[in-house]
Amino acid sequence: MTGPVVAGVDGSERSLAAAEWGAREAHRRGVGLRLTHACPPLPRRVSPVPGWTAWQHVGEQMLRRTADEFRGRHPGLDVEGVHTDTEPEQALLAAAADAALLVVGARGWGGFDGLAVGSVALCVAAAADCPVVTVPDTAARPSAMGQDADEVVAGVNAHDPADETIGFAFRAARERDALLRVVHAWALPPASPSAWMLTVLEEDRGLWEDQESQVVSDALRAWRERYPQVPVVPDVVLLGPAQALVRASERARLLVVGRRTSPRVAERRLGPVAHAVLHHAHCPVAVVPHPA
Repeated sequence: MTGPVVAGVDGSERSLAAAEWGAREAHRRGVGLRLTHACPPLPRRVSPVPGWTAWQHVGEQMLRRTADEFRGRHPGLDVEGVHTDTEPEQALLAAAADAALLVVGARGWGGFDGLAVGSVALCVAAAADCPVVTVPDTAARPSAMGQDADEVVAGVNAHDPADETIGFAFRAARERDALLRVVHAWALPPASPSAWMLTVLEEDRGLWEDQESQVVSDALRAWRERYPQVPVVPDVVLLGPAQALVRASERARLLVVGRRTSPRVAERRLGPVAHAVLHHAHCPVAVVPHPA
């Protein structure tokens, strides 16, 4: 929690909006902001050496100008600019090694209309050593920055809660003086059972909700004692977890989900819930790594 907030910038409006989110977060935490720009070498067949040097120079100028603008908008905030000649994914993952938080835009200059999340954002969210916040495209979603919302939403499996995810969510709610909504969701498997089974399930729904609410309450008890100033609303939902979280994100300033870091997780890929909310959430999404 004492490392800097790292924000990836490439000069696009999307990346600058994400960096602005990161600047406010750094101010809340009382840490510095490190703006990171990656400018990988152009293939020799595309540009000779002088052209590559000019390409790097343009990137350095953009980064220097951006850092100066952030220092002007956020007096007192320690703003550092780091320029590298590596691929963006490599640069950001390296920067995340000593960071408290990594912030990226859902898309940068690349991609195409209709693409919700680019390859760089997906890569760092799946592999960074620190929590990663992905800020949605504010041009396509004017309310994506969540400034008028008053909730932090956390997706939690109360039967197997991850302390890293819950702790991040409680701290985020405290720093924003916001309500914390803890969503515990469950749904039937995709292969639909018979109508009779659905009827039975509906009849027992009240009992199920009471039981699950108690499980959620037990999982949160120690955290509520640690953060008594944070108002908490447990939200037990009979719905698919991804669908429940995307719905809840409509009224959230931040949505927090976990990511397992077990070596058994193939190629450090995102789970289906995290992957879905990154593509469809209406607010910034924090992906918090935790052991399996």
